[in-house]
Amino acid sequence: MAHQAPEKIGTNQSFGGQQLRYKHQSAVLNCEMTFSIYLPPQVEKGPVPVLYWLSGLTCTDENFVQKAGSQQYAAEHGIAILCPDTSPRGEGVADDPDAAYDMGLGAGFYVDATQQPWASHYQMYSYIVDELPALINAQFPVDANRVSISGHSMGGHGALSIALKNPGRFKSVSAFSPICSPLNCPWGDKTLGNYLGADKSTWAQYDTVALVAEAKEHLPVLVDQGEADNFLDEQLKTPLLIEAANRAGFPMDIRMQPEYDHSYFFIATFIAEHMAFHARALAA
Repeated sequence: MAHQAPEKIGTNQSFGGQQLRYKHQSAVLNCEMTFSIYLPPQVEKGPVPVLYWLSGLTCTDENFVQKAGSQQYAAEHGIAILCPDTSPRGEGVADDPDAAYDMGLGAGFYVDATQQPWASHYQMYSYIVDELPALINAQFPVDANRVSISGHSMGGHGALSIALKNPGRFKSVSAFSPICSPLNCPWGDKTLGNYLGADKSTWAQYDTVALVAEAKEHLPVLVDQGEADNFLDEQLKTPLLIEAANRAGFPMDIRMQPEYDHSYFFIATFIAEHMAFHARALAA
């Protein structure tokens, strides 16, 4: 499938590499999309491995790029970082009728919606798994066989569920403060109820806790969760993931971090360790 080259809309030099921003027309999402990609200095010598970063509710492709401090470590390890947007956007794209932050624009949840008005545009799972990688692999100096994935909150849910649903595709997965079980939290009830409909059996395919029980592959997993995160008990449900991994005999490094909250201060604190974790897996 031929891809129209994306249009560059931003470029910044960073740690010897380039932080770039592009827009392109997405056939899957039926709208124009933006993404950011960091290319480390090592691309001058040839293709580099790539880490997909999925951001959380209300974010765009730029929050992680500007706040996490990841470029320093991406340059050190020679890893590209791709940051897609978190939902379809633009004229005619459905949004939360009450303009709430937890559904609609900025809240694609990395699922393929089946219910209207969402299904026309909200196909984020297919965008992240199929369309965007095909574009990136064709247009940028990345090694399509050395790919890892990470994310925060809604994006942590996206990273974990996508990795578990696509065995063999990723060398490693990590997450900060992930929504571990959309089947068991208010955010999941609202968004998946609207995007996928009332039949909860259709939600399980996107629920990390449910997917762990069926996982055929045990790829390296690192999860950091702040103990002072105000979403922990009601929305994130980390204990359910710990239990599911133990039951399934799936070794995961799930670290509870005292006093840390849900913010980018937390991400920036541990991003160096996450980049090193992925670098080890991508070098293997």
